[in-house]
Amino acid sequence: MIIDTIDNLGKYVALNPLFADVVEFLKSHDLQTMEAGSYPIKEKDVTLKLSLTKQRTKETAFLETHIDMIDIQIPVTCAETFGYSPLCDLPAFEYNAEKDITKYGDTKPQTYVTVNPGQFAIFFPQDGHAPCIIEKEEIKKAIFKVKVIE
Repeated sequence: MIIDTIDNLGKYVALNPLFADVVEFLKSHDLQTMEAGSYPIKEKDVTLKLSLTKQRTKETAFLETHIDMIDIQIPVTCAETFGYSPLCDLPAFEYNAEKDITKYGDTKPQTYVTVNPGQFAIFFPQDGHAPCIIEKEEIKKAIFKVKVIE
C-alpha cells in the first residue's frame, strides 16, 4: 500500500508503467466536475470508476483484495478511511475471477489510515483494504483499475 499526494503520483510510474496513463488522465480531467460513471482509459488495462458511494463504518466495511488489477483510489469530496491488512494475514475466501475480487466477510482490518482529497492510496494484490469508511453519508471517489504487469 502506498499513500501520497496526487502531485507525487508520477514518482510511482517505475512500479508499473501503466500508472503514467493515470497521471496523464488526471492532468487533463477534473474529477470534481466529472459525472459519476466508468471511463476506459487504456482498453482493459486502465479504467476509471468514478462513483458516488454510500457511507460504511468500521463495522460495516469489508476487506477485499484483487489479483489482476491494482487500485489507485482517490477521495474527491471528503476524507476516506481505509482498513488495511496484508494478504498474508487474511484467511482463505473464494476469489471471484469475473469481478477480480475476494471479499473477506467479517474479517476486521488490522489497522486504519485516512486519505484526504488531494491524496491517493494504491492497493496492490497483497494489500487487503476496506474502503469507504467516511463521516458523511456519501463520498465521490475515483477508483483507477490498473492491470498488474509482471
